[in-house]
Amino acid sequence: MIRKILVVIGVFVFLGGCSLAPKYQQPRTPISDTWPQGEAYGDTQSVSGIPAAQELNWQDFFTDQKLKKIIETALDNNRDLRIAALNVEKARAQYGVRRAELFPALDASGAGSKQGQSKDLIDPGEPGTVEQYSADLGIVSWEMDFFGRIRSLKDQALEEYMATAQARRSAQIALISEVSRTYLTFAADRERLNLTRFTFKNQRDSYNLILANYQTGLATRIDLRRAQTQADAARRDVQRYIQLAAQDLNALNLLAGTQVPEAMLPNDLSSVPPVNGICAGLSSQTLLNRPDIVAAEHRLKGAYAFIGAARAAFFPRISLTASMGTASDELSGLFGSGSDTWNFAPGISMPIFDTRVWAALRVSKADRKIILAEYEKAIQTAFRETADALAVRGTIDRQVAAQESIVDAATETYSLSNERYNLGIDGYLSVLDAHRFLYAEQQSLISLQLAKMANQITLYTVLGGGDGLRLQPQ
Repeated sequence: MIRKILVVIGVFVFLGGCSLAPKYQQPRTPISDTWPQGEAYGDTQSVSGIPAAQELNWQDFFTDQKLKKIIETALDNNRDLRIAALNVEKARAQYGVRRAELFPALDASGAGSKQGQSKDLIDPGEPGTVEQYSADLGIVSWEMDFFGRIRSLKDQALEEYMATAQARRSAQIALISEVSRTYLTFAADRERLNLTRFTFKNQRDSYNLILANYQTGLATRIDLRRAQTQADAARRDVQRYIQLAAQDLNALNLLAGTQVPEAMLPNDLSSVPPVNGICAGLSSQTLLNRPDIVAAEHRLKGAYAFIGAARAAFFPRISLTASMGTASDELSGLFGSGSDTWNFAPGISMPIFDTRVWAALRVSKADRKIILAEYEKAIQTAFRETADALAVRGTIDRQVAAQESIVDAATETYSLSNERYNLGIDGYLSVLDAHRFLYAEQQSLISLQLAKMANQITLYTVLGGGDGLRLQPQ
């Protein structure tokens, strides 16, 4: 009889697992196959010898050794990334739970009892003490997945695990990007601080010179006050950029998960080596490999699987309880001849009137439409982010070149204004205006140089740059 039970269970396992989930087909991408063209974009095509972003790991993309060490520290210590990794482990465990439900769970049990009976309740000759011992191995209420309900839930859990793993990759790329941008912002604020300190020294010297001239009657009081406002403005800016640099360092320490040593910090933007070049590729379809888009597609596949589970709820559920073991009225005879026991109890249940299953099916279909829209939006957002980064790349060099020309002209204008003032041709107001313009344009040049370097990192990120991490389901 035991052999028959095992054969029946084997047949059920073999026959179970048909799926009622709709067949998944990858949706059409709601974006153009090619990158935007026009004056703002320049050449966005592949360039011979320059790799695509996804072909280049971050270790090869960045060339600044200090920055690479900070990124490595962040990857080891950043708490957000650690939480993302733990979420992957959690999703994998949940997938393991769902997968295990496909197979019967074997339980072993043993029991023993000893009961004394009243002499008034037993026949003459019967023993006053009754003993019973048993040992069993069995399956308790195992659902045989004829219509794929459990298998669909298992597939959904697998897709959620894969989506979470991609979210882990996306979090790592975002962390690398944020660390590098904060590093560059710190370098830019230090460069602004150096510029402001140099400006403050010059303005203080000018003020002292005009003060001496004022005391001898060679300069007017209004010139003295104008020089004072310039010196005080520069002194104020020194403190402002000291504050910003400190806040940048605080942000960098948070991202790194520990205190970044002073020796690993940049002095200014010019001390940061440029990153290696990347190309956007010929087709925008490369965006489909971005971790966040891959994660969105896995969730869409999971929504398809959940529809299968909702459909299976309309069909009968067949469960099985079976056991085999031994029982005896004496412990020594527990495994003796003729003490075998067995139990085989299949059960079936089928919904007849339950509006919840219809509502659950409608929910699952609505979820699929929502997740499909989210998937399409993720693709459109990625396209927009990449197009924006390409527009910056296509124009930033010309902006920097024009700004450098402006700074050169403003420097000469300031020098000539000083000469004319010293010769008594012009008043100090012309010097003041020339200096204000020069100082503002020097600040703008630093901002454009920062934008250029940061955009290279942004482009690498939005194109799904290689993170050196690949996760596979187990």
